[in-house]
Formats: sequence, C-alpha cells, structure tokens
Amino acid sequence: MWGKTASALVLAVTVAAVSGCGGSDDESDAKPAAQAKTVTVEEAATTFQAAVTKQDTDGGCLEQEPGTCWEQMQALMKPARDLRKAMNAEKSVGADFWTEAYALIDAMEEGVAVGDDQGAPAGAATDPAMTNRDDVFGSAHDLSEWLDEHPIE
Repeated sequence: MWGKTASALVLAVTVAAVSGCGGSDDESDAKPAAQAKTVTVEEAATTFQAAVTKQDTDGGCLEQEPGTCWEQMQALMKPARDLRKAMNAEKSVGADFWTEAYALIDAMEEGVAVGDDQGAPAGAATDPAMTNRDDVFGSAHDLSEWLDEHPIE
C-alpha cells in the first residue's frame, strides 16, 4: 500500500512540474497588458484646435434656444480631454506651465457638467450674463489662442 501511495505522489509532482503549475514560468511567458497610446501635446493641440476651427467654420452656435448646441459642446470636449491627458504626460515642462490651460479646460468641464446646453442669455448681444455656452465655447477659443502663444518645443 505504501508503494502505491508513494508512486501516486511522484506521479502527481511530475505532472505538476511538466504542466507548469510552479507559476514562475507562467509569469515570465505572460504578455504585458496593452497600454493605451498617449498622443503628444502637439498632436492633441492640433486636434483640439481643428475642432475649434470646425465649430467656427460650421457657423458656430447661432441658435438662441436651449439644447440646440449640445452636440457642438460635446464635439469640443473630447479633444479637450485628450489634450489634458497629453499635457499630464508631457515631462519637458512643469505642471505650473499648464496652469492657465488646465483652468480653461476646467471651465469647459464645468460648462458641460450641467448636462445640457442652457441656451443663449436673454438679450445675448447686450446682456453680460453667462451661460454654459460661454464656459465651453469661450474657454475653447481662449485655450486655442493660449496654445498658439505657448508652443511646446
């Protein structure tokens, strides 16, 4: 009986070693997780500025009624968020270099955080009251200008 038990244990150890249950070989053969591609600041800035230009070329947000420019706001937010990621990854300058750019993207985020386009303020041409359109569109234009004035080289 002892001989059968010993041979069964030897067989189990041999099978475990051959199948790689030791763990160390499995870990070295494992492929690393795919890393998301980070675009450069230059690429992200170009994409963002192209979105701002497209919004202007398409006529901007001319409708006064709430809810009519939400898609245009969203079209600016994705490249702005990608730009923030690229800025975070950029190591050639310190975080304080980006302070104004971060503030402008934050203003855009606050504008879309309300969840919808609030429309143009009453008497938009003369009334200084702001809506979330000013937060998004105005900040996007300011950020585009800031990028022109602060190139990364």
